[in-house]
Amino acid sequence: MNVVAIIGIGGMGQAIARRQGPGAHILAADHNEELLDSVTGLLRDEGYEVTPQVVDVSSRESVAALAGRAASLGDVRGVVHTAGLSPIQAPVPAILAVDLLGVALVLEEFGKVVAAGGAGVVIASMAGHFQAAFPAEDALRLATAPADDLLSLPIADPARFADSGQAYGFAKQANLLRVQAASSTWGARGARVNSISPGVIATPMGQAELGSGHGGVMKAMVGASNAGRLGTPADIAAAADFLLGPASGFISGTDLLVDGGVVAAVRTGNLG
Repeated sequence: MNVVAIIGIGGMGQAIARRQGPGAHILAADHNEELLDSVTGLLRDEGYEVTPQVVDVSSRESVAALAGRAASLGDVRGVVHTAGLSPIQAPVPAILAVDLLGVALVLEEFGKVVAAGGAGVVIASMAGHFQAAFPAEDALRLATAPADDLLSLPIADPARFADSGQAYGFAKQANLLRVQAASSTWGARGARVNSISPGVIATPMGQAELGSGHGGVMKAMVGASNAGRLGTPADIAAAADFLLGPASGFISGTDLLVDGGVVAAVRTGNLG
C-alpha cells in the first residue's frame, strides 16, 4: 500500500491528509499527543486508514524512528512536513531547533526511505521571501551542511537574532535551500521534493499571529494583496496535491509561494 507521512497534524496537515488519504495509508505524526489522538480518531471516523506516531522533529532519533515506521507500512509515496513553531510560540533557540533543524532532519531521514516515484513537500513560509539573500558561502553551508551541524554554524548562532520573528524568517529562508539540496539526494531514489511558502492562513496558529502585536501589519498585507483574504488550509492542500502528484513530475527543488499575492504587493509598493 502507498503510505503518506504527514508530519504536523494541525490545520494544514489535516486538510492535506483528507486530500491525500483516499486509497493510501496515512502516517500521522505530531509532537502534541492529545491533538494527534483527536485527529486520528476524526480521520478514522471519516473512513481513512491512519497510523499515529508521536514525533519530536528536533531529534534525529525520533525522526529516524518515524521514517522507519513509514517504510514498514508500505511504499512511502508522499511526505508532507508541516510541523513548526511561530514567532509568538517560542524563543529563538526553539524556533531554530524545530523550524530549521527539524526540516533538515526530516529531509535527510525520509530521503533514505521515500519510494521511487514518490514526492515530498515542506511547508515553509512567505516570511522567508522577505529576508535578505544569504552570502553565497553561508547559503551553501545552510543548504549542504549535515543536519547535525546546522545549529553550530556561526550564521545560526541564536545571539544573532533580535527576536523570534527574525529567527523564524531566517529558518524559513534556509528551508528553501535545504529543499534545493535535498532534490539531488531524493532524486537518486527517483523521488522529488519541493516546498510551499504559505501566506497568512486561517489556522489556529495563523489566527494567533493576527492577534499578536504585529497582527496589524499582517492584516494590512492581506488587504493589499490580490486575493484580499486570508488563505485557508484547503488552499495549501490543493497546492500540495499538485506538487505531490504526477502533474508536477518535472518540478523538484523549488518553492511555490501560496500567499494570495502578499509578497507581490509588498515588493511592488502596493502596501499602504
